[in-house]
Amino acid sequence: MTDSRPALSRSTVDRDAATREDGAALDRAWSNAKVLVLEDGLALVDGTSLVLVEAADAPHGAERLYLATHVRCPRCGAPTHSAKGGAVRICEADASTHFPRTDPAVIVLVTDGADRAVLGRSAIWPPRRYSTLAGFVEPGESAEQAVVREVAEEAGIAVRQVVYRGSQPWPFPASLMLGYRAVCDPDAEPVPQDGELADAGWFTRQQLRDAGGWEGGPGPVLLPPPVSIAYRLITEWVAEGPSRP
Repeated sequence: MTDSRPALSRSTVDRDAATREDGAALDRAWSNAKVLVLEDGLALVDGTSLVLVEAADAPHGAERLYLATHVRCPRCGAPTHSAKGGAVRICEADASTHFPRTDPAVIVLVTDGADRAVLGRSAIWPPRRYSTLAGFVEPGESAEQAVVREVAEEAGIAVRQVVYRGSQPWPFPASLMLGYRAVCDPDAEPVPQDGELADAGWFTRQQLRDAGGWEGGPGPVLLPPPVSIAYRLITEWVAEGPSRP
């Protein structure tokens, strides 16, 4: 049976919480680990790929993390040290604990309730790349309110019938993506509003099928990578409608 959840939301992605509590297990894991070396916040790269080195080749005496980034206490600015393999930082001044930052963000497929969906293209994306609309949840705002606000801010259209579809941790850099669908009036015209989008428009199911974007095809539209919840939101909606000749 195929797991339909986004790749990073599946149970096979193991955060290994138990190992973080076990110093001996972390030492054993280190012996055969692949290590990403960071210096002044920058990682080694080879072209467009991150360089992973053998543990034996990693700098000696450097701090070893099983994921974490808070090097200073947000309360007092004192140095922190790593615990639980990097899942927690502990302030050396007041012993307060601090967890890696996770920013909630909404991502939404807007449709006309029939056979068209709104997709946008960021100004910094490759040509032909289109995706669902997205944005961060602001303080004091519900996720559903964020959907309505972000769609209006990015594409200038009002939405209703905001329905939750699933979530996905997105460590690029530190977000939790909350996936939604929403409906807008069929005569609404999406127009980029805030400078983030270079283009926005309506796409029919058949146009997206013909594009072949999720198969890397040569069509006019290149969709998001399959690992993303955006891909799932789009392809699930496309699959719900009948194919046209």
